[in-house]
Amino acid sequence: MSTVANWISPEVLRTLGWTLLHFIWQGAGLAALFAVGAAVCRSASARYALAVGALVLMLVSPVITFTWLRAQTNPAVQTGAEGATTWAGTSTRNATALSGSRAPLAGSRTEQPMGMLWLVEAWFLGVLLLSLRTAGGLFLIERMRRKEVRPVAAELYARCMALQRRMGLDRVIRYCECHRLDAPAVLGWFRPVVLLPVRALTGLTEEQIEAVIAHELAHIRRFDCFVNLFQIAAETLLFYHPAVWWVSQRIRAEREHCCDDEAIAICGDAVNYARALTLMEEWRTAPALMMAANRSPLGERVVRLLGWNGAASRIRVAGLAGSFVCLAGALLAGNAFLGVAQAALGARATPKQKQENGSVIVVRPEPASAKERTAQAAKPAPAPTAQPAPKPQANPASEPQTASDGKKQSYMDAIAAAGIKITDVDELIALKIQGVTPEYIKGMHDLGLQPNAEELIGMKVQGITPEYVREMRKFDSNASIDELIGMKVQGITPEYINEMRKYYPNLNVEDSIGMKVQGVTPEYVREFHDLALQPSAEDLIGMKVQGVTPEYVKSMQAAGFKDLDCDELIGAKVQGVTPEFIEKARKHGFQNLTLDKLIALKHADIL
Repeated sequence: MSTVANWISPEVLRTLGWTLLHFIWQGAGLAALFAVGAAVCRSASARYALAVGALVLMLVSPVITFTWLRAQTNPAVQTGAEGATTWAGTSTRNATALSGSRAPLAGSRTEQPMGMLWLVEAWFLGVLLLSLRTAGGLFLIERMRRKEVRPVAAELYARCMALQRRMGLDRVIRYCECHRLDAPAVLGWFRPVVLLPVRALTGLTEEQIEAVIAHELAHIRRFDCFVNLFQIAAETLLFYHPAVWWVSQRIRAEREHCCDDEAIAICGDAVNYARALTLMEEWRTAPALMMAANRSPLGERVVRLLGWNGAASRIRVAGLAGSFVCLAGALLAGNAFLGVAQAALGARATPKQKQENGSVIVVRPEPASAKERTAQAAKPAPAPTAQPAPKPQANPASEPQTASDGKKQSYMDAIAAAGIKITDVDELIALKIQGVTPEYIKGMHDLGLQPNAEELIGMKVQGITPEYVREMRKFDSNASIDELIGMKVQGITPEYINEMRKYYPNLNVEDSIGMKVQGVTPEYVREFHDLALQPSAEDLIGMKVQGVTPEYVKSMQAAGFKDLDCDELIGAKVQGVTPEFIEKARKHGFQNLTLDKLIALKHADIL
């Protein structure tokens, strides 16, 4: 525990400790002011600038506090010119006394409170650990850049360059593929590299890929990597304060909102871009030092992209009220801290030492300097309370109006009125994205279906309409939602059912799905019936799976096997018995061969 004390003088150690404690109320106050400002701002860019400004002030305020507290411990600064002259003369007279009394002064170095020493050492340890974490992240990124990336294909590179020109970027930017990441990301400060994962390239449409690349190029154009580096520095130095992490998180969220806006401005399709974000939400493997398209929370971004911000308005109102409470608490705590810190620092810094009767004694400052200290202690208190006073009275009046006419509340009410109760935000977002309306739900209820939210999403994704349900229920009035979805997925239409029921009057949903999956068409069935075969639905599926075609049946009949049933035809095909094999066996003198003997010959691999 004495390591830090050996490096730093007791006065600096005490001042640093009080600076760290003062930042508790200062950080809370700045975060509360930011929350008030963010509740008023409507644009993401304004909220982003406000959040960055708040974090800058958070990083600057401890420096100012440390300088101010150090000034309070300097007698020349504290008591003015007259006090400086008195202190200088006294220090000259005390030179002999101090030189003869080293032991008491050395002992006074360790008389500072151990709690302050522990506090500063704990802070040093936290900064060291977070610095090591950052260094490890930089090492991983450099290793990834050297070993795990490769240039993209020429066609994709041309598309990226065209998009870069559309965004007015003339910087040299590399475009590379990376198997390790699952979402596009940017790395590098002076020589940026856009990483395009193979999974994203194969899992997204061309329009979605263009949108997420535009998102990453927006990060580069806005120099977000440098701001992100500044955030990491602030989080490392002020790691112990939750307000710093919260403001930094808001910076990252608003930064993603700003880049989302630019991506939509370039590509023009907010819903398609929201679907791309939904797909990439599960692909979170980008290191924290990189700018990734899926970095910010999905729900907040999708709701904002769809213009569905009723809940956000209500949250801003609640946050506004909470900010006032935090701000008032921070100011009161700051006032109390200032008094305690100044009293503690003044008690240790202003004593002067005189030689009297051969011993060192402590002489307290004159009443005049005490009066001046009192005035200085009272001076900072009015300043914080005077600045934010006008804002609390102006903001709450406008916020309830925004909450009352937000879109999210009306949509939820309509869905609930249609009989669907939603408690999960992801389901609610999916319903909105897929275009599930109260009218759509009512149409399904009128047909006797009672789908839940998940089933509604599945039906809407597959394009199941009330008209489709009505037509399909003419063939099977008990068709379930899962069966309807299965039929729609496989492309089963009323026309397909009508044609198939000419041959299978009792065709059920399960068999129709099985036949459609295997590609059984009415023409395929008709050709078998023309060959005097009457395969069942199950036989048709088996024959289609094994590649038994009408042409194969005709060739087997031409080879003399006219009485084979469906099971025998499937067995012959599975064993590789073909008309060519039969002809080959006959050329070797084998006559009157049965199907079993042909299969045995095939297994023996004789011919």
